[in-house]
Amino acid sequence: MHFPVTQVGSWPRSPKLLSGLREKRSGRMTGEEFQQLADWEIKRCVDFQHQADVDFVVDGELRRDNFYSFITDKVEGTRLMSLAEMLDTVEDKAAFEEMLQTLDAPAFAIRNPTCTGKLQRREPLAVEELKFLRTLTDRPVKVTLPGPYLLTRAMWVTAYSQDAYGDKPAMADDIVAILREELSELIAEHVEFIQFDEPVLTEIVHSGDDKRRTFM
Repeated sequence: MHFPVTQVGSWPRSPKLLSGLREKRSGRMTGEEFQQLADWEIKRCVDFQHQADVDFVVDGELRRDNFYSFITDKVEGTRLMSLAEMLDTVEDKAAFEEMLQTLDAPAFAIRNPTCTGKLQRREPLAVEELKFLRTLTDRPVKVTLPGPYLLTRAMWVTAYSQDAYGDKPAMADDIVAILREELSELIAEHVEFIQFDEPVLTEIVHSGDDKRRTFM
């Protein structure tokens, strides 16, 4: 019996790629220059997967700032904010500060896509990533996307989001619509495997708390 093997989605970033991400964010590297760097890193990632003989190949999410904050580059009505920037505006400051103390990274280093206006897809989230990945392998491929529950929990910050949507469920409707549109385009490209990441659900299962502020 053969059990299909794939990689979780994200791949360790090299020091060169991490430097490139910082340079792009600060404006010292153009988007085109960064994409060329990412192309090379993704080729290396795919080569490793071929050597390991995995069944479903991924691109390592190497073009992304992290597994969900990258949507700020793709979706109108969002702003990428560090957790440090958000300290004075979150709903429960005491709980937020407690959460910050448990993180294994400084608050200024974790960046969250915050809803600041009406959400609308500016460009596909992962279709172009899929097309490039297909040029590197003849194996089935997997595309990873952040799930709607994660995005709703993370993106809603009342001080920034309420004027646009009034409440969180209204924002969630637009998040689902954006993901549905992306899903349809990926299916049209004949992608073999689409994975929606919902790690925050483990928090609900183990704590039973669906109200606490979440930043992954």
